[in-house]
Amino acid sequence: MSAAKLTKVRIVGSGLIGTSIGLGLIQGGVAVEMVDSDPQSQLLANDLVGGTRLSSPDLVVLAMPTSQLPMVIESEFAINPNSTFIDVGSVKVEVELKVKTVSALSRRFLPTHPMAGREIGGASSARADLFQGRSWILTPSQDLEPGSKAIVLELISLLGATPIELSAVDHDRAVARISHLPQVAASLMAKQLSGTPAAWMELAGQGLRDTTRIAGSDESLWKEIIFSNRAELRELLINLQNDLGSMVEALEDPEKIAALIAAGRTGRDLIPGKHGGKAREYSYLPIVIDDKPGQLGAIFNECAAMDVNVEDLSIEHSPGQLSALITLALSGSDAEKLSSHLGSIGWNVHPIRK
Repeated sequence: MSAAKLTKVRIVGSGLIGTSIGLGLIQGGVAVEMVDSDPQSQLLANDLVGGTRLSSPDLVVLAMPTSQLPMVIESEFAINPNSTFIDVGSVKVEVELKVKTVSALSRRFLPTHPMAGREIGGASSARADLFQGRSWILTPSQDLEPGSKAIVLELISLLGATPIELSAVDHDRAVARISHLPQVAASLMAKQLSGTPAAWMELAGQGLRDTTRIAGSDESLWKEIIFSNRAELRELLINLQNDLGSMVEALEDPEKIAALIAAGRTGRDLIPGKHGGKAREYSYLPIVIDDKPGQLGAIFNECAAMDVNVEDLSIEHSPGQLSALITLALSGSDAEKLSSHLGSIGWNVHPIRK
């Protein structure tokens, strides 16, 4: 059988994910049609991707909340009976059950979930590189046609993502833990900030911003995701509730507090590094800089001159402060090399932290 060739894609749903898929595909020379129940969203998405009317698409992408699939799945299959179909929702068991109710659809429908997104939604937030370097989960049925799977794999390759196969059940269990629970925790944490005096909020550092970043997500989308995966989330939330109770009880015992904080660090250490695999153990180089233009750029020029690779950075700076603290994450050897070099040319470098 000859390899699949993706040339025409119809995308139903003109939000962040659907429009980002369209933007990525047109860069690969694929013709795209954007469709949406909201005429304004459809017009914006088609203008962004240069969309056109298509017939007999190779692939139909259903880029909408899982709860909306029943309203369109049968009509789209009737319009394009020879096309391959995917969805891009955050739960898969529910989709798998729906697909089984439509005769012959499971042979041409591959449930998928790209592990990418932004806190802000809509076509106006779409990015062609949204899926670069990200995982894209597939939950194929046993009767899926090989040609349909090949088309979906080509889509994922064109968008720069990495395909990963899971069962629908394992997918929903996994995302409950690594995506849905963090969203709930971030939202509830940010809720505690309500009523905080503005002067206190001016003191907020990067830790609060990191902890609450995804709390800016769209509640209309997340109410559906959380509801759809409620069976998997319930036990995790109960465990979190129990841990919060343990922390309340431990407040009078420093050693118990330390044990809970240490357990959290152990869990965090399981998160892979930015390129996958085991998380690297970085050294952290603090540098106090003046609050004036060009300081950060000058530091990175010195990094380039010394051929050191900065893996991450954080900046702490309060309004009115005449200086700022930049902390660079580097390998141990790079941190030593850069610290020695910057110190020798007059930068205010502080001891390396592990």
